[in-house]
Amino acid sequence: MAGDEVYGRNPHLRGYLEEHGVGYVMEMSATDPLPTPRGPLPVKELAVLVPERGRQKHSAGAGSKGERYYGWALIDDRTDEHGVRWVLIRRNRTTGELAFFHCFAPVAVPLARLVVVAGRRWRVEESFRHGKGLAGLDEHQVRTWTSWQRWSLLVMVAHAFVATCRLAELRLHPHRSGMVALSCNEIARLMHALFAVGHGPEQVLAWSVFRRSHQALAMGCHRRRRAACES
Repeated sequence: MAGDEVYGRNPHLRGYLEEHGVGYVMEMSATDPLPTPRGPLPVKELAVLVPERGRQKHSAGAGSKGERYYGWALIDDRTDEHGVRWVLIRRNRTTGELAFFHCFAPVAVPLARLVVVAGRRWRVEESFRHGKGLAGLDEHQVRTWTSWQRWSLLVMVAHAFVATCRLAELRLHPHRSGMVALSCNEIARLMHALFAVGHGPEQVLAWSVFRRSHQALAMGCHRRRRAACES
């Protein structure tokens, strides 16, 4: 189970999950205290003690610009009758920005497994963002439960329709090299443009090819620049 800081700072929720043997990776604040022989200290003060060689490079999943690599480390491991707890530290390899996570598992698991769970939250957030941008998930006034439920159902159907169109098109016409693959946003943009007055299909498709070619060029430049910074 993955969660942001709102859930990670709820000790009752974490305790409930631990009692029921449910593993989790939940974000925590940099100022949350951890017990030490000197007394409680903010987790950000303990993070500076982790040497660079103590961090492992792992991807938190594929993003819009390629794999999202960070430096990861575990501290404050504790074991009791429920399982094992850690604090997971994520460091941005370019900016040095730190993020912290409460972790728990009924049995010991490798660092790579915790990283995979931490990266899943990004997928959930991306799904909400796409739902808002593509189908208006956030445009309902939520006056009653029934109307909100109906609105959310229609939004999910619309989002699923766009995603299905994208997969069908990619299956029939795999994207060419030098051009980014069709995205759900691009499918929605094409549908809107094709029904707009004054745009013929040839013009709309040609503009899509032009835009995706330049997106591929920008993505390649970004990856080369990031590789140069990390080397």
